[in-house]
Amino acid sequence: MLSAGVLQKIDREVAKYPPEHKRSAVMAALIVAQDELGWLSTETMDYVAGYLGMAPVAVYEVASFYTMYNLKPCGKYKLTICTNLPCGLQGSLDAADHLKRRLGVEFDELTPDGRFMVKEGECMGACAMAPVILVNNKKMHDYMTQEKIDALLKDLK
Repeated sequence: MLSAGVLQKIDREVAKYPPEHKRSAVMAALIVAQDELGWLSTETMDYVAGYLGMAPVAVYEVASFYTMYNLKPCGKYKLTICTNLPCGLQGSLDAADHLKRRLGVEFDELTPDGRFMVKEGECMGACAMAPVILVNNKKMHDYMTQEKIDALLKDLK
């Protein structure tokens, strides 16, 4: 299910913990699996659970709690925008509305071309730079005006 290279990366994460606590690498293992597959199917989470010697439900709990995990296909670009109160007061709610309007989707919907999904995110620790958009859980864009959102979308297309 997962490539040899991915399993090596997971093994490196597991090695950071005592053998009896290898399940502590579950978050990193899920990220590595998601990076390879694009999202986490039940089968993938079951595989990770077996690999780490965990109950599948324990893996599901982790994957469903954190917004960085994709539990369904989300296209080439997952755009996560913080909508918590501090960011909302700094314009993230308007930025989210603009982003959804430009893409023609609501939160958690895939664009018709399959390229984009807009997600609501929890605190990203960047309230002072709001609105912020996190692209594919990897790169944060800050102070996102409507013009900067439009430029970002143009760059990603």
